[in-house]
Amino acid sequence: MAEEEDTRIRILQSLRGKICEGKNLGPCSGPNRQRDLCTFCTISLDQEEVFRTKVFDKSLSPFYSEDFYFEIPRPFQCLSFYVFAKGVFQRDLPVGKVSIRKEELCKFSGKEHWFGLQPVDPNSEVQGKVHLEMRLNELIIENGSMCQQLLVRIIECQGLPLISGQNCDPYATVSLVGSDQKKTKVKKKTSDPQFEETFNFEVTRPNSYTKKSNFQVEEEDIEKLEIKVDLWNNGNLAQDVFLGETRVSVKILRNDHIHRAWYLLQPKGNGKSKTDDLGSLRLNVTYTEDNVLPSACYTPLRTLLLKSPDIKPISASAAHILGDICRERYEAVLPVVRLLLHHSRLVPFVSAITVLELENTQEANTIFRGNSLATRCIDDMMKIVGRSYLTVTLKPVLDEICESNKTCEIDPIKLKEGDNVEVNKENLQGYVQKVFSSITQSSSSCPPLMCDVFRSLRHMASKRFPDDPHVQYSAVSSFVFLRFFAVAVLSPHTFQLRPHHPDLEVSRTLTLISKTIQTLGSWGSLSKNKLVCMNVCLISLSNMEIQKRAQGRNRFGKRNFKKRWLRVTNRELSYHKHRGKEALCIIPVKNIQAVEKLHESAFKRKNMFQVLHSEKPLYVQAGNCVEASEWVEVLSQVSRCNPDRLGTFHPSAYVAGAWLCCRSLSDSQPGCNPCTPTLLANLQLDIDCDRETERIFSLLTSSYSKLQKMEDACASIAVYQGPSREQDDYSLFTIQDSKETFNTVRQITHILEELQREHDTRSGTAQYGSQENPIVGKTS
Repeated sequence: MAEEEDTRIRILQSLRGKICEGKNLGPCSGPNRQRDLCTFCTISLDQEEVFRTKVFDKSLSPFYSEDFYFEIPRPFQCLSFYVFAKGVFQRDLPVGKVSIRKEELCKFSGKEHWFGLQPVDPNSEVQGKVHLEMRLNELIIENGSMCQQLLVRIIECQGLPLISGQNCDPYATVSLVGSDQKKTKVKKKTSDPQFEETFNFEVTRPNSYTKKSNFQVEEEDIEKLEIKVDLWNNGNLAQDVFLGETRVSVKILRNDHIHRAWYLLQPKGNGKSKTDDLGSLRLNVTYTEDNVLPSACYTPLRTLLLKSPDIKPISASAAHILGDICRERYEAVLPVVRLLLHHSRLVPFVSAITVLELENTQEANTIFRGNSLATRCIDDMMKIVGRSYLTVTLKPVLDEICESNKTCEIDPIKLKEGDNVEVNKENLQGYVQKVFSSITQSSSSCPPLMCDVFRSLRHMASKRFPDDPHVQYSAVSSFVFLRFFAVAVLSPHTFQLRPHHPDLEVSRTLTLISKTIQTLGSWGSLSKNKLVCMNVCLISLSNMEIQKRAQGRNRFGKRNFKKRWLRVTNRELSYHKHRGKEALCIIPVKNIQAVEKLHESAFKRKNMFQVLHSEKPLYVQAGNCVEASEWVEVLSQVSRCNPDRLGTFHPSAYVAGAWLCCRSLSDSQPGCNPCTPTLLANLQLDIDCDRETERIFSLLTSSYSKLQKMEDACASIAVYQGPSREQDDYSLFTIQDSKETFNTVRQITHILEELQREHDTRSGTAQYGSQENPIVGKTS
């Protein structure tokens, strides 16, 4: 087992980007054209929604401007962006969609593109794959003649969609052009049905058989013959729902008697239809797939990066070179920050690059206002270590602002009829005072790492501008107010300070407060604010609407599952009938013994997890796979230091007197699977250093041409001491010491070559038609 682990490659996926804006949404003509369309966007992995924007009011060209980032916890085929029109007295209506297959995401990575909206048709909303086997058999019929039969075996399907939030009841139909349709049995409550059914079709007439060929259909007929497999959800009393189709040409058997492969399900007719213009969506999408090697493979690159704070000058360090050649890539700094943070090397690195930036800053009032390597490192550091600090400091007052919903509009142009500007001004002043007081009185909650960085900034700013007594405060306020608190006030949902997007009026109030906080922070009048170091809990308060199964029930049944509002703090887990209502059940965090995902077979439902505690287990169904993974992580982290944590668990349920997983009859029987190990309550240990190093390797590899230009620039400077002769090629590089920089670049190049060889040796391309690399669309 240890040997397998040592050679295993982990595939980790993430998605980052922005839903920018829409243009001319809805049909371009006809009675469906609405001038007061209120729209929102969603993101789906296949047919599972994982993200939703706020509603944009009454515009056919809305400016959404919403960033998104999440880890993708499962395989997927298609990423889709849907635009919905918000319904008032009826359900939300789809306007159109943008669908991008996983293998095509790389074409759009990191850049904004306009995508035309396609219609949302039930027959095009498909996902999943089917495993087929086709075989030719020779038969002797009654008159002694030979004929051929085509045997089609429907083996299984995987990844079929949920229907109304539940697993479907799928069946397959199979037909050959010109023959009767044949049907499998219905499989109940599963997205991964095992069919194992075989159907036969006659493909030759008896008198056409000769022994010269294995396939005896006329050539012109071969082009027409194809097997068509449709997947359906059995609707019982309702209409059956189309789940997808695949078509396979029979001529694929020309060279072999047996063909066996996985096929991706396709829309009906491959989804090709002419429709009216539904508008377009501007998106920025970056999909990342990290193939993480065993840890030992990354030792040379990791060691070189961790030496960065000690390299003089700092511009010759590996971490600075990465930032230099990838300065236009937002994601380039974050893995370096995480890696240095984990190994307690971030503060000296930030101090060194800050000195370099201050050398190029000419006026104190412009300190740390640009988008430099130093400011990006500090921004990412604050987002990583400061989330709980934001929760402690801002969440209570933001909850009050969002729930009291007082009007604060002071712009005469935007005032509504009946608004009193003086009352609105008092409301705004009251809110600003509460937010500002919460910030200035929060020094005891500030994370130690942020205190260390800010202390270093104050010292270096004072040293750079000794004649300006306020620069030590403006250096800190540039980050604390302008880049941290003001941003969190403006978008509290992105920092998990609020569970949902605020409505338009509240959003306007938060915008006014944020602008005021930025102005106050710019004055640099924070001399009385103490930067005191104290530890703070790293688990944010969270809320979610979930399906909860009654605890301790021994029978399956739809009535056992209830929709509840789940809430966790660092002290207790509770669920409520509705949001804001009194708790129906409270589980102290100290009593949680394990949090683990459940097998789908336990309740025939996806995205389920269990909370094991001193009483009966709590079974929970999350809204989607991303939410389920996030909740398991949050609950595991908040309870990881509990003394009574379990070492094993049952991945299924105890039903009808037995555990479904191991068939043990005792409900108190210790678990049959080891619990997922949890890390100590230490931020450093929560960072996957191998993944971060793999990200850095990918970034360096993709910028290899710039790395070579930097190497050439160093060689040129070292040889020719006069004015640079190739200024256009390397004018953007920071080269203070050409010899040191050249040596580091050569080390990076050598390490990249070794790592690439490791990837090539360990990675293999999956066979076309395998489960990992299924065939797309119709075969020819």
